[in-house]
Amino acid sequence: MSMGSPMARYAAAQRVGDFVFMSGVVAVDPATRQAVSSYEQLPEAARTELGRLGFCTGQMSVDVFEAPIVAQSWFVLERIRALAAEHGGSMADVFKLVQYFRRLPDYAPFNRVRGLFYPDAPPVSTVLEVNRFLPGDEVLIEVEATMYLPRTASR
Repeated sequence: MSMGSPMARYAAAQRVGDFVFMSGVVAVDPATRQAVSSYEQLPEAARTELGRLGFCTGQMSVDVFEAPIVAQSWFVLERIRALAAEHGGSMADVFKLVQYFRRLPDYAPFNRVRGLFYPDAPPVSTVLEVNRFLPGDEVLIEVEATMYLPRTASR
């Protein structure tokens, strides 16, 4: 699966001095232009990781409810990880997230998935519910990120 570039006319990320500011990332597959909504749309390694968290159970009656937000959470955080890498950094350098949710209760599963990307300590974060300002009703989360990456650091 390709994480792709932005689907609109804006920069996915912009470096300003020692900071890289990442535009809001949503879980829309650039190949299909459809929001991610199931575990099957994720790589096998992601499904395995999510299974260790108690998600991706293989039980339709459970997965049908959890999959959209869990899969979108993983997809968005993986895209942020990829953007960080494109600029020479890692998730350890991404110190701030602003998380926009269509439904605030979706923060709980997102937070568990976020632990896969931040195993030692969570980043500074802001959480907002914005039910009408996400691009399409099927998009449940958007996350913007800020990375500190000193130019003098050897990477």
